[in-house]
Amino acid sequence: MEKNKYKIVVLSDLKDTIQTTLKSTISLAKIINGEIEVFSVKKPSEIVEKENQLSAMRSINSKHMVVDKKMKAIIAPISKEYGVKIGYSFAFGHVKGEIDKYIKNHRPDIIVLGKRKSKPLNFKIGDSITEFVLNSFGGTILITTDNDILEPNGKISLGVLNGSEPSANLGFVENLMVHVQKPLKSFKFVKSLSSTIEETPTSSDRKTIEYVFEHNDNTANTLSNYLAGNNINLLFVDRVDKGTNKKVNAIPSDIKEVINKLNTNILVAGNIDRLQ
Repeated sequence: MEKNKYKIVVLSDLKDTIQTTLKSTISLAKIINGEIEVFSVKKPSEIVEKENQLSAMRSINSKHMVVDKKMKAIIAPISKEYGVKIGYSFAFGHVKGEIDKYIKNHRPDIIVLGKRKSKPLNFKIGDSITEFVLNSFGGTILITTDNDILEPNGKISLGVLNGSEPSANLGFVENLMVHVQKPLKSFKFVKSLSSTIEETPTSSDRKTIEYVFEHNDNTANTLSNYLAGNNINLLFVDRVDKGTNKKVNAIPSDIKEVINKLNTNILVAGNIDRLQ
């Protein structure tokens, strides 16, 4: 019996990085046997400018057709180019509220978010949709950048942060690792230790080059430089609960800081694998 497909939803405001985000999403979908849907939300204030109820309804109906046409124009060419079916839907309302409703109704396994082109190195999370999704969604999250697209059918240069090899929290890990260039690159920050480089076998017998650094105020910049130097185009970050880090000397990952500072694609593991 064929395994159920992973449900992947791309959350987008249809601006800036949607094309590159879709390409990276297609790359992941092809690897893990995923199905893709793009979901977008428009605020009522972007649509209704008049107080008259009839005028408001006409504005909404007109905007509905405009958004549908725009989404189709964006998605259809990419879908055709890579031979992947991509669904889409949208809603009008409070952005976070509609996203929360969508997640609860559709129960996606993976959510994809794209960084803005205008702020590639200064992506402030603050009260953003990214932070909202990180706090409210327990599944896997892929945060893409237009700086280094995951090309469909291409190899992935994978890095892992703080020694957490993709395993228990990624149900599709075996499919992913088939497409990863060897050896795996591991980047770890510890409380106190001179920077060293060593090669060690992992528990799954995959050879790994491990870079270990002492944690300091320049940690994010150091990591960014090493990711670039090793041509890493996907960084895996595990969601580790406080107090569960097995490496006593290791510094737990600050996921928000990682997303803020780094300009590479980031795969954040879910708390649970919800696909049965």
